[in-house]
Amino acid sequence: MLRPRKLDLKKDRGLSVEWEDGSTSYYTVPLLRKLSPAADARQLREEMESNPLAVLPADVASSLGRPLRVESAELVGNYAIRFVFSDGHDAGIYSWDYLLSIDPTRETDSSEETSPDSGGNSG
Repeated sequence: MLRPRKLDLKKDRGLSVEWEDGSTSYYTVPLLRKLSPAADARQLREEMESNPLAVLPADVASSLGRPLRVESAELVGNYAIRFVFSDGHDAGIYSWDYLLSIDPTRETDSSEETSPDSGGNSG
């Protein structure tokens, strides 16, 4: 498992990760929130993909008028990070492997699983 060497969180912009192999990744706050590995977020993504007319839950819809921020973040053991977003979402645990799998600049092997299920904890 590739581990981060350095994490740099700008609460209003995103997370920069320098990995131990020297590569870097950048995740915007909206991307992190959208791709949360939490079960409720995964279910909402699946519903939106299958039904583009699906209605957003009230808590998500009401936060759309305000800029999304990370209010806080904490390391989970030595394998993951958890964020608390300004919309109140705090359930996702982002494993290092999961962060690598959602890196928008990294090419993924088509045989690898890149779903939030592979992110470890989903609750």
